Amino acid sequence: MNYTFDWNKVLSGEYLDWIISGVGVTLQISAVSLAIALLLGTAIAVMRMTKVKPLIWFSASFTEFFRNTPLLVQIFFWYFGADSLLPRFALDWLYEQDFEFCAGVIALSVYTAAFIAEEIRAGVNSIPKNQLEASRACGLTFVQAMRYVILPQAFRIIVPPMISQALNLVKNSSLCMTIGVAELTYMARQIESYTFRGFEAFTISTLIYLCISLIVSFSINFYNKRYMRAVSY
Repeated sequence: MNYTFDWNKVLSGEYLDWIISGVGVTLQISAVSLAIALLLGTAIAVMRMTKVKPLIWFSASFTEFFRNTPLLVQIFFWYFGADSLLPRFALDWLYEQDFEFCAGVIALSVYTAAFIAEEIRAGVNSIPKNQLEASRACGLTFVQAMRYVILPQAFRIIVPPMISQALNLVKNSSLCMTIGVAELTYMARQIESYTFRGFEAFTISTLIYLCISLIVSFSINFYNKRYMRAVSY
C-alpha cells in the first residue's frame, strides 16, 4: 500500500484536455439521443393507443424487444450489423460523419425510447378518458387530440420518471466506449493506460457523472415547479 496519489498529473496538460473532450462528447451523445428518444418514444406510445392493429403490434413488439435485451448487446448489434441493415448511401453518410458516434446514438435512442413510450402511455392512461372523447366530439382528430389535449397533461404527470430516464441515458452513454466513442469513460480509461493513475482518473470521471446527474435533475425539477406554479396560478 505504497500508492502515492497524484491528482495534478491527471488534471493538467494533455490529460485535462482529454477529460474536457470526453465530457463534451458525453453531453453531446446524451443530448442527441434524448431528443430522438423523446420523439420516437412519443410516437410509439401514440401508436400503442390507436385502434389500428398493425400499429399496436409494431409498437408493442418494439417496446418489448428493446426493453428486454441488454443495451450493450444492442450497441454491438447496431455497430456490427449496420452493414447488413442499412442501404449503401446511408452507410456512406454515416462513415463520412462519425460512425461510432452514430451507432451509439441509434442504440441509446431506441433503447431509451422503449422505456419512455411506456412512461408516456402510463401518463396518458391516468388522464380521464372522457377528455379524449370530448376532444373528438369538438372535431379534433385522434392525433390532434393527443397533441393539444392529452399529451401536454401526460408530460406534466410523468416528469419524475422522465428525469430517471434522462439520468439513465447519461450514465448508459458510458457503454459506448466499447465501440470507440471517445466519451468520458473512454478518456478516463485512456488516461489510466498512459499514466497508470486509474484511481485518480476514474474518481474524477465518477464525480463528473455525479455533477451532470445532479444538474440535470435539479434543472428539470426547477422547471417543472415553475411551470406547475404558472399553470396553477
